Amino acid sequence: MRTRRTLLISALTTLTTTALAGGLTVSATASPASTAAETIEVSTAAELKSALTGASPGDTIHLADGTYTGNFKTSTAASSGARITLTGSSKAVLTAGGGYGLHLNGASYWTVRGITVTGGQKGIMIDSAKGVTVDTVTVHGLDMEGVHFRKSSTDGVIKNSRIYDTGNDGRGMGEGVYVGSANTLSDQSDNVQIIGNTIGPDVGGEAVDLKEGTTGGKVTGNTFDGKGLTGNNYDDSWIDVKGNNYVIENNTGKNTTNNGYETHSQQSGWGCGTVFRGNKSNLTGATGDKQLAINVTNHSGSCKTTVYSSNTVTGGKGLTNIPVTP
Repeated sequence: MRTRRTLLISALTTLTTTALAGGLTVSATASPASTAAETIEVSTAAELKSALTGASPGDTIHLADGTYTGNFKTSTAASSGARITLTGSSKAVLTAGGGYGLHLNGASYWTVRGITVTGGQKGIMIDSAKGVTVDTVTVHGLDMEGVHFRKSSTDGVIKNSRIYDTGNDGRGMGEGVYVGSANTLSDQSDNVQIIGNTIGPDVGGEAVDLKEGTTGGKVTGNTFDGKGLTGNNYDDSWIDVKGNNYVIENNTGKNTTNNGYETHSQQSGWGCGTVFRGNKSNLTGATGDKQLAINVTNHSGSCKTTVYSSNTVTGGKGLTNIPVTP
């Protein structure tokens, strides 16, 4: 069901006053009235699919509480000045039997807020889209990762959200938030911000995986619970940084099989420039070989990592394996 809020804007009137002998002549020209963006009220899966393809920049799709079964996709792009918003409470649940729960494919400048996505292979997939914001969502019960920024999806944000119970197919592909693609430098999903989320427990892979080819992102103010790390594919930390020039700050983590945070150079010239500051690591119960809060695997003059003394650790075998910056 669609409801249009019509906004009557005063006509733009141009008054031309001409002094004439014996009086005044006033002429007026008016522009057409314009209408506001729509609020599209949705209560069924069919209505949601229609709204996702039919929304226009500036529109809001509002989901009633309930279960929406299927795979939901849009390729409609909005703009930075007229975003499209998909919103509902956590009781508005997208449930997929397989595939992607919600796929934003080329759908730049969307905001997804409040809803729950569960079931299926992956929760929220963002492909080739700029400026997508995922806010206050719940994502769980997935075969693979929770939220994925892929195919050069730049300037994205995921914040204030909860992700848990991923990687249920047993292959260790259950990262909470995944940025970029493995084994390629062509996926430049740059400047993604991961802010204030709670990720874990029962996340099969890392809470956050930042792939080679991606740059300039930020991971700040998150809470990680690594209980349930599978250890497959070397998943033995909360964050693995393989991209360049990331800032990792003010995060808190507990329960890991080995380390808290790691950097890796999967390809030459990558896994460099990371800054760690203000992170709190509890490594109690870790059994891996290193048990470091921050394990840096490539640190050299051409590939620097900065670990500030504001990082702290409880348990384990130490803070880091490189010199600490005051």
